[in-house]
Amino acid sequence: MRFAGGSVSRPGDRSVKRRPFVSAFALMLSCAVLSITAFAQKPAALPRIGLLVPGPGASEPGFMEGMRELGYVEGKNVFFERRSAEGDFAKLPALAAELVRTKPSVIVSFVTQASIAAKEATSTIPIVIAAVGDPVAAGLVGNLARPGGNITGTSGLSHVAVGKQLELIRQVLPHAERIWVLWNPANAVFQQQQLGEALIAASRLRMIALPVSVQSPQDLERTFAAAASEKPDAMLVLPDSFAVANRARLAESAIAGRLPVFSATRQLAEAGLLATHGPDLAAAGKRAAIYVQRILRGAKPGDLAIELPTQFETIVNLKTSKAIGVEVPASVIARANEVIR
Repeated sequence: MRFAGGSVSRPGDRSVKRRPFVSAFALMLSCAVLSITAFAQKPAALPRIGLLVPGPGASEPGFMEGMRELGYVEGKNVFFERRSAEGDFAKLPALAAELVRTKPSVIVSFVTQASIAAKEATSTIPIVIAAVGDPVAAGLVGNLARPGGNITGTSGLSHVAVGKQLELIRQVLPHAERIWVLWNPANAVFQQQQLGEALIAASRLRMIALPVSVQSPQDLERTFAAAASEKPDAMLVLPDSFAVANRARLAESAIAGRLPVFSATRQLAEAGLLATHGPDLAAAGKRAAIYVQRILRGAKPGDLAIELPTQFETIVNLKTSKAIGVEVPASVIARANEVIR
């Protein structure tokens, strides 16, 4: 019998009752598959790179350029947590501890004091040092070839170049004897390494090296004011983040006092110092990016040898030469990697 708008089921016919059950089961199964698929496709957390910086320097831009060249893009496949002491080295331990609390995949520490602070803050998170003067002498690692522990990276060996800087002074100023060596006691470990090398090299070259501590803009003003009356033959600025941050003031004071001032980094020559010689710190920073990539891919930092610099560069600023009335010999100009005219 058939009724309008419906049908009659025969005894034993369960097809009508089974349909709702089959549909519900299929729906549950589809939801489970979708959930599993969604879970499998959930993106992994992006690696977080902690950057510990004492202040402005040449190696940090090099590192960021190196990361970009390796394909790392902020927010796309990596995050950066940056902490800068803005030239106040006393802040570095607290900043290092703060970085550790963010649980980064890797910490990159720029130059010696920041690297010491990073080491004291963690013994488990991988640390890549960038352009550190002498990692062994600073107590960061026991061996360059196989550092062990959680630290690896690049060395700037900047203290090794100090002797060459004094030789450069002798080549430009053959009769120079009294050299004021400006150093920053706040950056104790690295600067003391360089100062020791300066005193040894000066003795070898029969120069008198007078250490002058400078750690504030006011110190710079007092130093150049004293130089105006005491008239040293030349100045050598031991490079660090303070010198880089105050490079314009250094150059202006040197030119105003008609003083030949030498140093190590390209940035100081470009700012207006007479000449510089030292490692290419931007290249060292760039190489540090490769260490970060290797660690993110599973390498253990203690198994990666610390890389020494292979590129040293001499920069001569002929604009400054003319302004202060010092003629740079043609032989020095010919050997320079770059001449600023």
